Amino acid sequence: MASVMTESRSSAPEIIVSTGAKAQAEAKVDVVEEKTEAGAAPTTSSVEADVHGEADGEARDAEEVIKVGMECDLKHLYQKEDNKGRTSWTDVYPDDLNEAAENEMTARFAILVRNRKSFDSRKKLEIDSIVIQSPLLKNILSKVLKDYPGVTATLRRLVFQAPFQPFIHRWQEFTEALDEQEDEETKKHLELLYKTLEAELKDVIAARIDYIKNQVITFEHLWTIFVPGSTLYSHEWNRDCGSRLKSSTYLEHPKYGNCFGVMAQKVDWDGDKFGYACAQNLILEFPGTMPISSLDIFPLEYHPEHEKISTELLKRGKLFEQYHGYHYKAYKSFAISKNKEGDDIKVTIDSRIVIDTIAFGKFNPNRIRALTPLKEKPKAHSRTSSNSDDSDLDSDEGYKSVPLTDEQLIQSTPLVRGYALKSKQWLSFFVDAVSEIEFNSSAFSNLVLPADQKELILAFAESQVKFKDDFDDLISGKGKGIIMLLFGGPGVGKTLTAESVAETMKAPIYMMSASDLGTRSIEVEMNITKILEMVAKWNAILLLDECDVFLEARSAHDLERNKIVSIFLRTLEYYEGILFLTTNRVQDMDPAFQSRIHISIEYQGLDRGARKQVWENFLKQGIENELSEKEIGVLADVDINGRQIKNVLKTGQLLARHKGVKLRYEHLRTVLNVERKKMELV
Repeated sequence: MASVMTESRSSAPEIIVSTGAKAQAEAKVDVVEEKTEAGAAPTTSSVEADVHGEADGEARDAEEVIKVGMECDLKHLYQKEDNKGRTSWTDVYPDDLNEAAENEMTARFAILVRNRKSFDSRKKLEIDSIVIQSPLLKNILSKVLKDYPGVTATLRRLVFQAPFQPFIHRWQEFTEALDEQEDEETKKHLELLYKTLEAELKDVIAARIDYIKNQVITFEHLWTIFVPGSTLYSHEWNRDCGSRLKSSTYLEHPKYGNCFGVMAQKVDWDGDKFGYACAQNLILEFPGTMPISSLDIFPLEYHPEHEKISTELLKRGKLFEQYHGYHYKAYKSFAISKNKEGDDIKVTIDSRIVIDTIAFGKFNPNRIRALTPLKEKPKAHSRTSSNSDDSDLDSDEGYKSVPLTDEQLIQSTPLVRGYALKSKQWLSFFVDAVSEIEFNSSAFSNLVLPADQKELILAFAESQVKFKDDFDDLISGKGKGIIMLLFGGPGVGKTLTAESVAETMKAPIYMMSASDLGTRSIEVEMNITKILEMVAKWNAILLLDECDVFLEARSAHDLERNKIVSIFLRTLEYYEGILFLTTNRVQDMDPAFQSRIHISIEYQGLDRGARKQVWENFLKQGIENELSEKEIGVLADVDINGRQIKNVLKTGQLLARHKGVKLRYEHLRTVLNVERKKMELV
């Protein structure tokens, strides 16, 4: 058997073909042995020399060297098929070929019509496709089919396949172009194409007109009403939604069987630009006819109240466009999150939120879809929002897209992305449920603290926001933040101070706790880095309540805690925002923190005057009561802290509501007696 082996002896590869010389030599040995047995007596050495020498010579003569790919020529191979449909290749030219259908003779015709056998009982042949060769037709079709997906009318060879969706969808524009054409030669070409298509498509065109007139559709003809580029309507999350049709097709779904797939595009914002986000919608096969408005998704023009819906979608789209950048807002509705399987789920939210798509994408990179560019680039125009206010944080940063058109606003997503400060979740919020924050303008003035302390705290906080870039460390970016330590007994107003400052400055406040950071040093470092970066970007106030949990003095026995303390020491050096630390055990803090704290304020226990003011402040917060000034004075004599006062008031109010009356002194006395507070009641 011949064997093939490749070698690399020169720049061109060679193939050496061996014809089995070794096998022939072995055969000669057998012949010699037979002669020896018959009486011949050659010596062993002479036999071996004769045999091997002859074998080597034949092997050399049998070798033929072929240089692969070095012959400057081409070789044609032709496919052939056997009676079982299996194909192979041969170099024999087929003798049963017909002449090419398209040649120099056919090139002179304006239109080529390619027909195939029809399985429709009403006709023998049907058009498979048409080839437009007329430059006059191409010129007209480039206008009629402008922006139609998949059609480039300027191609030298312009082919349309049955069932000719572009002409069905643009039939009105096509007929108008024919009626308005003044050039006689062009009109003849158009009439020829019109007659060809009209004969083939008249049944479908008539059916489409009939369906639209009766506002119904069949599954077979769904494609006739889904025109690429048109605005679609769907009802999602109990809200009207608009989108843009990119494409549609029939498909076989592994779970639902025969379906009509609709690829819809919603205008979205990725933190840098507006663009289209795609999502596929399925319409399952249905028998007979169905009202168009009963479909899960359908063209907006067929909605019974399409003008009203369009107006509402346009209004909501303007809100969506407004909420690029960062915005500090209130929210009371359900929002959209993801479960472990990646499915959308509802989450009820009633808190303040920060809308920030850039931060959302940074901390949730897999939940931001890539956007395709908006095809339309309208001229820039002025659009001011009546809802904008000073609480928006750098709202114009990153706004690189031109303003959206009205059509694009209608096609906008109803969702914006951001962070819920209370539940500490990254969520998608509905634009129409976002509202302005009602700030408590009297929060800081009602804070029970010495006036000089209050002024100092507020001045520090406001100056930090305005002038944080005016001072820098020897190392760039280091030491730009401000850290304030508030220490004292429980319930004396430490946490309330940070909250009141945030309320006065109309800034977000992030309350960081042990659950946010974890217990292991590697978790703490990762989480605190994210949080500090996030709140500094929003100009938010960071509150680390009961900070001694993390800032307790290091020891020689707890290495993991030492790591956590070291992490805090290092990261706080580069924090650029406002940080409030509160603790009841300032004596247990690591001494290294003292050099990083800009101001420390001790909170003394509430005296009678302070307690009386706390009682009065809480009673002013919309609590209906019948308490006299004297009764409030008696309550102020009870030596309890501010948090306890709030709890007593809340419990007393529940008792009063249970009895259906306003809050009275006896309700509070009952609560205090239950709490076994020692006091003399008059």
